[in-house]
Amino acid sequence: MSKLALVTGATSGIGKAFAERLAADGYDLIIVGRNKDRLEEFATAHPEVTVRTVAADLSTDIGVDTVADICATEPLTMLVNNAGVAHYMPLAQLPADKARELVHVKVVAPTMLTRAAVAGMQERGEGKIINVAGMIAFSGPADKSVMPRRAVYAGSLAHLVAMSQTLSAELEDTGVQVQVLCPGVVATEFHTRQGLDMSVVPRMSAEDVVTAGLRGLELGEVVCAPGVEDAGLLDAVFQADLAAFGGQSPALASRYRAN
Repeated sequence: MSKLALVTGATSGIGKAFAERLAADGYDLIIVGRNKDRLEEFATAHPEVTVRTVAADLSTDIGVDTVADICATEPLTMLVNNAGVAHYMPLAQLPADKARELVHVKVVAPTMLTRAAVAGMQERGEGKIINVAGMIAFSGPADKSVMPRRAVYAGSLAHLVAMSQTLSAELEDTGVQVQVLCPGVVATEFHTRQGLDMSVVPRMSAEDVVTAGLRGLELGEVVCAPGVEDAGLLDAVFQADLAAFGGQSPALASRYRAN
């Protein structure tokens, strides 16, 4: 039976590495990106599989709707929501158009594409959804010494973590797997496009990130952190989350009561 994967942000970095690996594994591909020439170059370089190219800008409603329609109508085996932009700057300095672009690409697009794909996957009784986030999703409690500040970026990645975990629970026993992939700093064009020189910073390869994501699916991991050796650290975070969630009461906490 043929396997079909749709990968967003497939023209470079982690998205391209996913497309390369999936093609090698025999998947037919639908690759999405803004750069039509790069999409066509990839398709030409992979005649061994069927590659459909979709030039779409996921920072726009039209782009999101175009790809969502494909997700709803094609029998996807795997959806990789990888497209991203950084825009590292404090919220007060973040131009409105860049804030809107970031939220569209990292929140609206993966939410709507996943929504479009999941019903068909449930009907077929199989499917895999990978939402590419990052370890910055866990950086919220860091103090002001941790730079650069990036409230919207961190918040968008945290959305992907919570959405993926909750969706995974919704889809239990349906045959559909959900994963949020949270790498640290990766050696791609991602930072240079933002004008950041990361040449002296140790970075993981995009290929290793993909290896972790696919192996994480085999291990049944919902949250995959390729650079975290001690998985117990993640378990501790999530157990603390659940403890706080379960520790609530309809009574006002004593610290908020007047003396």
